[in-house]
Amino acid sequence: MRALLVAHVAISLVAIAAGLVEVAGWLRRTRWPLATNVFFWLTLATSLTGFPLPAKQILPSHVFGFISVIVLALAYVGLYRKQLAGGWGTTYVVTAAIAQYLNMFVLIFQSFLKVPALQALAPTQSEPPFAAAQGLLFVAFLAVTILAVRRRRATGATASSRAA
Repeated sequence: MRALLVAHVAISLVAIAAGLVEVAGWLRRTRWPLATNVFFWLTLATSLTGFPLPAKQILPSHVFGFISVIVLALAYVGLYRKQLAGGWGTTYVVTAAIAQYLNMFVLIFQSFLKVPALQALAPTQSEPPFAAAQGLLFVAFLAVTILAVRRRRATGATASSRAA
């Protein structure tokens, strides 16, 4: 199980990094297909490798993983089946943003759980520093997603000419 945990964490970190590149592409109206594919498939792998990790009960991470798989299924249709055509481009941006947000939420949660300096600030993850970090993350992703969708609509983006 230790090897699975290490692989899960490594996959998660690469997925998060690729997701940040993907989001930057939306804001720059640029497509980086390699980053898109790495983000998509490793985010899916992150969710799937998280399910078999030992737990005595269903945890919020399991729920997040399940939600991530569902939003990634919609993202898959928009990106790979519908090639971002019409409303599917917006569907992709919104669902991919949700998946990246969930990845980042778990990253912050785990950081406050495992990093001693952060753990000292919020030992139960119910203290103001933890709430502030998660709140800022939410606001940032909401703003980026709205901006990306508006830019997409304003430019009349198509699968062949614009970023998701």
